[in-house]
Amino acid sequence: MSTELREQWEQLYLPLRPLCTNDFIEGVYRQPRAKALEGYRYIEANPKTVSDLLVVDIDDANARAMALWEHEGMLPNVIVENPRNGHAHAVWALAAPFSRTEYARRKPLALAAAVTEGLRRSCDGDKGYSGLMTKNPLHEAWNSELVTDHLYGLDELREALEESGDMPPASWKRTKRRNVVGLGRNCHLFETARTWAYREVRHHWGDSEGLRLAISAEAHEMNAELFPEPLAWSEVEQIAKSIHKWIVTQSRMWRDGPTVYEATFITVQSARGKKSGKARRETFELFASEEMT
Repeated sequence: MSTELREQWEQLYLPLRPLCTNDFIEGVYRQPRAKALEGYRYIEANPKTVSDLLVVDIDDANARAMALWEHEGMLPNVIVENPRNGHAHAVWALAAPFSRTEYARRKPLALAAAVTEGLRRSCDGDKGYSGLMTKNPLHEAWNSELVTDHLYGLDELREALEESGDMPPASWKRTKRRNVVGLGRNCHLFETARTWAYREVRHHWGDSEGLRLAISAEAHEMNAELFPEPLAWSEVEQIAKSIHKWIVTQSRMWRDGPTVYEATFITVQSARGKKSGKARRETFELFASEEMT
């Protein structure tokens, strides 16, 4: 392991008390940063609420070559290889960390999730990898390599992935996927919980704390039901807190109050009813005309 790799990784690595382990069967535990970096084979890739590292797990004997081949303009910063089987983690480092829990910053999170999926496709990486734990490049168990010290922007990686044909289409983030993993869990929970919270507002006019508790309870229930590997409790709590804060400080529906909300709700429902009624009439007329021919 080179001195350059050590210095670069210590600058990039953000967690102060990361999860770590030498054997997943024995469980994962939080340790001080220095102890985790010096003594554990696997470490938490990012802190609880922000990310600056995008990690792809490549379960192939030629993982290193797959991470480098045809990756012009988007080479991984670090490759951490298992010398026993050639499998590796490829790590891309960002110049600016992005929030995983701030409601007002959903677009960078969605872009990061799509970029990570694009990087996974570019390397034929493991679809089920959650991104929580990564091989520690400073541990002697691995063959670790610093490929580049260039720090990427999300848009920079997106453009490179679009050029290579690996960037998922815009419809990808709107597609309901089974077994949502990685950053996709944050996006999915954000969107699902906020939609629920908008409807829940009508039960909590003037009771901000009641709304906060309701959103928190629902978000935790969704987290348990939606994902095979749920998000951490603190991460879900931050998402719920962010949604609540946005509703009570930024949204017009909270500011306008119940009268406007109910009037808007009735108008929307009426419009949907008319649209549905028109569709039913058209279907009936088509059916009737076919019966008469």
